[in-house]
Amino acid sequence: MSAVRNVRWVGMIQVTRISVQLLGLLILSRLLTPADFGLVAIVFAITNFALLLRDMGMASAIIQRDTLDEQTVLTAHWTNCFIGFGLAVVLFGFSFFADQVFNAPGLGPLVKLAALSFPFLSASTVHQALLERASKFSTVARIEIVALLTGFTVAVVSAFLGAGPYSLVLQTLTVAVLSAFQFWIASETRMRWGWSSEHAKSLWSYSGSLFGFNLVNYFSRNADAMIIGRMLGPAALGPYSLAYRVMLFPLQNLTFVATRALFPMMSRHQHSPQELGAMHLRLLSVISFFTAPMMAGLFVLREPFVDVALGDSWGMVAALIMWLAPIGFIQSLVSAGGVVFQALGRTDLLLRLGVVSSILHVTGFITGVQWGLLGLAAGYFVVTLINAVISLGVLLHLMQQTVPRLLGAVLPSIAKALIMAILLYFADIELRAIEFPPLVRLLSLSAGGGVIFLALTRIHLMPADRDVLRLFMKKA
Repeated sequence: MSAVRNVRWVGMIQVTRISVQLLGLLILSRLLTPADFGLVAIVFAITNFALLLRDMGMASAIIQRDTLDEQTVLTAHWTNCFIGFGLAVVLFGFSFFADQVFNAPGLGPLVKLAALSFPFLSASTVHQALLERASKFSTVARIEIVALLTGFTVAVVSAFLGAGPYSLVLQTLTVAVLSAFQFWIASETRMRWGWSSEHAKSLWSYSGSLFGFNLVNYFSRNADAMIIGRMLGPAALGPYSLAYRVMLFPLQNLTFVATRALFPMMSRHQHSPQELGAMHLRLLSVISFFTAPMMAGLFVLREPFVDVALGDSWGMVAALIMWLAPIGFIQSLVSAGGVVFQALGRTDLLLRLGVVSSILHVTGFITGVQWGLLGLAAGYFVVTLINAVISLGVLLHLMQQTVPRLLGAVLPSIAKALIMAILLYFADIELRAIEFPPLVRLLSLSAGGGVIFLALTRIHLMPADRDVLRLFMKKA
């Protein structure tokens, strides 16, 4: 039940973050101009890359360590402080040239303001990691939710008062500063000066490979957009980026919540690969319970979904979702494996698999784009299957698990999702025949699909289904 509590608290953080993003979009889009959003988009493109460098993977190293001494904690903390201060200096220096580099007047002062958040983020990273290591996610949730809501309030008030693009940067700065102060107060560890090159090398042996994987993964995640922009032009990138966001939403949120919540617990089983493997297979069962019906439903209802959400002129998005929906399901299972490599201390192997995955995907993108957007999406699907076989094969070997056990964990949800999808497909044909509008088709079939999937679950309740029920009920 400790795992369930962790997932509940991390899920609450993520729901708050998504709600704040949606409310911010609805409110701030009426207070700011498109030019304001454009300027801030450039700022975030710069700072998001800098965030990869923020702690060099040392927070994960702190959580994963089987035993943790004070010198290791102090070395990680002061290393992060140096990195955060260095990033702030670099960004502050770059701000004097940012206007000319991006041909965006007014960008420099925004970059200066954004740079101020990095010393606070880095100086509180170890405090947060120690709380997560102890599975104190209720405290972490309180801190992050208070910071998110306060940052949102600051953004709305400052935008209303005429701060323009500064309101969005002030939002991120507020979240960083307020989170840092709360983590410092909540942590039982008081940081004194202490840094050891020997402990730094020990941490880097783990975190260096994780940092390398994050860089490779960042490149791989953005390679398709760069190739489309170069080969097919910005007009083709628009439909693809929208379809990609739809596909990535469950992957970013469900998988992130589960792996962040379970990483500390999995790390405590790093010397028992079979126990860790059993825990991970249960995790895949829960993830597939959500992502299989979501992606199957999106696959079948892609046309009314696009008509309602985006309009008639975005038909290409529906065609792309046909390929990206199954990719989303496969990647939700593969990406959840990263936490196992980290828990076992095999970030070196994770980096090698990341390089292989990046090569496969770039090859698939370059080959597929010769046949246009749909060709690239088809190539993406093929290399995703190949990469899944490689990654899951290595993962099963590390966890001392078998292919039948893996299939036993995910096939029940896949089977129920396929039955649901087939019934929805024929129901959609009937509704189109009697000319139901897209909105009615989407709402009625979505509700019907949920009822069908839950009814199939009720007929044959699996252990993973009980795990899901525990997330929403105190007793299950």
